[in-house]
Amino acid sequence: MASRQLARSIVLQSLYEWDFEGRKINLDDIIARNSMEFGPGLEREKEFTAKIAHGIVEHLVEIDKLIVEAAPEWPIEQIAVIDRNALRIGLYELKYADRKEVPPAVAIDEAIELAKSYGGPNSGKFINGVLGTVYQKMKEEEKSS
Repeated sequence: MASRQLARSIVLQSLYEWDFEGRKINLDDIIARNSMEFGPGLEREKEFTAKIAHGIVEHLVEIDKLIVEAAPEWPIEQIAVIDRNALRIGLYELKYADRKEVPPAVAIDEAIELAKSYGGPNSGKFINGVLGTVYQKMKEEEKSS
């Protein structure tokens, strides 16, 4: 597994635990533990991992609003925890990451792969649909501005 892909996987696992526990536990502690357990030798991606996790927390309200707008028939609390957090990773990278570092296609593909690896049988399709909807809207907004 590529190092950035593993970093995203650690972020997903950490967000899952944080979200599952009602966001009452320290996310940095979870990331540190998961990095040691699942990503030994991933030191050079430590900053990348922290940037994604902290960026999601910083923009959580906006990211969750995007999910609600793109999937109105799925109340966010009813979306599977894995899918919800794979979406958050993909949307953070799509909307807030440096496009030179993470192009939109990579952000979408990586979130889909996380969903396929950790989610249910339809998770990849669901993630693809939501992220595709958001990306199309972003492109339309860029054209009109």
